Amino acid sequence: MEATMGQSHGRESIISGPSPFDTLPVDCISSIISFTSPRDACNAASVSKTLESAAKSDSLWEKFLPSEYTSLIPQYSRVFSSKKELYFALCDEPLLIEDGKKSFWLDKASGKRCIMISPKEVSITWGSSPEHWQWISVPESRFEKIAELVDVCWFEIRGGMHTRYLSPGTRYSVYIVFKTKNGCPGLGDLPVDAGVGLVGQESPQKLIYFVGPRGRDQRRDVTRPEARDDGWMEAELGQFYNDSCCDDISLSVGKTNTPDWKSGLIIQGFEFRPAKTR
Repeated sequence: MEATMGQSHGRESIISGPSPFDTLPVDCISSIISFTSPRDACNAASVSKTLESAAKSDSLWEKFLPSEYTSLIPQYSRVFSSKKELYFALCDEPLLIEDGKKSFWLDKASGKRCIMISPKEVSITWGSSPEHWQWISVPESRFEKIAELVDVCWFEIRGGMHTRYLSPGTRYSVYIVFKTKNGCPGLGDLPVDAGVGLVGQESPQKLIYFVGPRGRDQRRDVTRPEARDDGWMEAELGQFYNDSCCDDISLSVGKTNTPDWKSGLIIQGFEFRPAKTR
């Protein structure tokens, strides 16, 4: 999908021959396409010259932009030649909002809103004690300061976010985005409790690994982490359905039932993005 969407910046091959839409006004066609998705708009551009023209219009791509897009433009150090160009910038170049405590971008295929919250936005047990947690600067992080686990016995993080930052009518996955050092001693190979849900309702629980054992010691009921394109790792904490943007979401991740001291975990943040369709 990304390859197809990425090609939309350049010239695509147009299928020759008439289209049933060719007799309609371009602005009418743009209005029709606006009821689909950014992915569909890019695909429509390859059908005919008329659809290509309609699929490039600012009136179309403005429908795919967030309502507050005019306030986001000043964060970019360039002028955009079209709303389509701005749309792809919001997909590929996340912006900091809320005084640098959240990172915002759009899902390229759907235009759905995505958010990563800083570890400063959650409650970390012993997070203010330098002997247990340190707040460090990492060049490849989106945030000024992120959390590094130095040494704790009781590992527990709780937090959440209001769903007004997200797109309504959308199922979301929540991920912890992290790196490990030295195999994350005392924690990396153990199943860690995780949960995500609406505040006021019981949150479904699951187990995740930050590293995971190899061979026969690996449990099938524990979610393993996956590598990201940006060099970090991620593990899914859970999913929820955002109905009307009127709810609070809670998240938790912890390991409190073992006496082992734990270290070697660097947390960039917690990411909310549309769940993968199966």
